[in-house]
Amino acid sequence: MNGILIVEDDPQLGPALRRGLTAEGYRVELVGDGRLGLERALTGDHAVIVLDLMLPGLNGYRICSALRAAGVDTPVLMLTAKDGEHDEAEGLDTGADDYLVKPFSSVVLLARLRALLRRGATGTDGRSLLRAGDLWVDLAGRRAGRGASELALTPKEFAILACLMHTPDRAVSKEAILDEVWDPAYRGGTAIVEVYVSTLRKKADAPFGTHSIETVRGSGYRLNSGQEHRDA
Repeated sequence: MNGILIVEDDPQLGPALRRGLTAEGYRVELVGDGRLGLERALTGDHAVIVLDLMLPGLNGYRICSALRAAGVDTPVLMLTAKDGEHDEAEGLDTGADDYLVKPFSSVVLLARLRALLRRGATGTDGRSLLRAGDLWVDLAGRRAGRGASELALTPKEFAILACLMHTPDRAVSKEAILDEVWDPAYRGGTAIVEVYVSTLRKKADAPFGTHSIETVRGSGYRLNSGQEHRDA
């Protein structure tokens, strides 16, 4: 599945994106209205959704929020002419996976899309289901849980948990998490990793009275599977 849904009402940018991505070998569907975009995102078979923020009918924030509420976890790249930190934070809080400010180059756009496509694929070791103690991550289904309880994670939280679960009981640096989860074009610091790990702990650990996501001073974070204690 390599279909890309573009929801963009700009009469020049939308067709230009479709032409460029089609030339790169992607199957592209272009929609210029927010309500129709939400309908196609809910019913279509797309690998990535490129979503403009300011749209007629329904804005990008509301579309993304509605998709996540409906259980649609297709990666979303949000496009906007705004460049404030609060605008980016709001976009990510509604469930967007990445955020690109106009104007942007085709090279950057393609790099972001490739990162999202990799993120949506199964792990590099071919495993689709990762387990550490009673914590589990279904890479193919984009689901995670602890025991019989499924966790309601944002795309970034899910990606961080999967990153830690690939190497349980081993420290993973903040820089490594940033490289794995965020796009290479991201120029911010590692403080954003701390923010997302904090919210991940509130969902994966706190409700269950566990402390599996440990801080390793000077190194980063480690997912404690409990196996080391059982083997001791």
